[in-house]
Amino acid sequence: MKIVKIFIVFGTRPEAIKMAPVIKAFQAEPAFETTVCVTGQHRSMLDQVLSLFDIVPDIDLDIMKTDQTLTDVTVATMTGLTDIFAAGRPDAVFVHGDTTSAMAAAMAAFYAQIPIGHVEAGLRTGNLYAPWPEEMNRRFIDLVSRWLFAPTRTAAEALIHEKVNPDHVFVTGNTVIDALLSVVDDIHSDSSQKAELDAQFDFLDVDKRLIVVTGHRRENFDGGLARMCEALVRLAARGDTEIVYPVHLNTNVQRAARETLSNTPAVHLIEPQDYLPFVYLMDRAHLVISDSGGIQEEAPSLGKPVLVTRDVTERPEAIKAGTCRLVGTDTDRIVRETETLIDDQEEYARISAIKNPFGDGTAAARIVEAMKNAS
Repeated sequence: MKIVKIFIVFGTRPEAIKMAPVIKAFQAEPAFETTVCVTGQHRSMLDQVLSLFDIVPDIDLDIMKTDQTLTDVTVATMTGLTDIFAAGRPDAVFVHGDTTSAMAAAMAAFYAQIPIGHVEAGLRTGNLYAPWPEEMNRRFIDLVSRWLFAPTRTAAEALIHEKVNPDHVFVTGNTVIDALLSVVDDIHSDSSQKAELDAQFDFLDVDKRLIVVTGHRRENFDGGLARMCEALVRLAARGDTEIVYPVHLNTNVQRAARETLSNTPAVHLIEPQDYLPFVYLMDRAHLVISDSGGIQEEAPSLGKPVLVTRDVTERPEAIKAGTCRLVGTDTDRIVRETETLIDDQEEYARISAIKNPFGDGTAAARIVEAMKNAS
């Protein structure tokens, strides 16, 4: 039996979370020889996910440097992979999503004429600059990929509309649900771990509705984050809510959050969280306010509504299903939509019960099965 050499490249925390189930699924199959390469676009945030899922990279490009630009990441990734691809010559290179690491790895593989598998293919907003640079990255990766693993039928239809060969498109569900359900199961089944997490967040008031907040999108740096923070001040003033905001390390995010919220009672500005404690917080939350793409996929599996502080999303399935609502960064609208989910119990129960459109936790198995039958 011919062994197929699969080379998996990623560089950021979200990629690591979503590729962990794929790595485990390939490693469990004797038909595949799996090489894991990290670029190190993120460092500490990446490493803690690798540790959580017990993944040891075979290759680490370690490209991260102070004040790195998108050009720095692209050049360092392509330079590092060119010689590696020439020496190892894998049968397929797998990348995930829309990061600069993924785009640069796909370009390096394309230059080397190595077939590419794109996990989480077909996401589109229709606006090349929102989100930026992710929309361009994923369009490019889809253009050069041989196997396109779409998380939903909507994503698959977007690819086929762009004239991708339907035989190369596979609807799998999103691998982040595989990862999320695994971690949630660990939290609930391990009493000592649950006790440690309870102790870590013992400052939370169990009698108040917990709102978990994240915000880091570049397009919100120019006023959007500040308006969101103003909404949080008003929500905290209700008296029956408590807000936890793990503040991204980007200086623009830090400035907007701390200038407005540092002295606001019932708002806890905390450090960016490892994946395990963040999942714990989502599981405990009443709702989530976020501009993150991944959270739009994850939180509905926990029955948590998401208010998306963006004007467009590449995950329209969530909006159509009703698990997420686009609220932009208008202060009044964020407050209004949040209060509806706090005060209207019937509406909250309806949204919480909606089936997550992004999958059932078996996406990685579908990807491996597709590759077994690939030509």
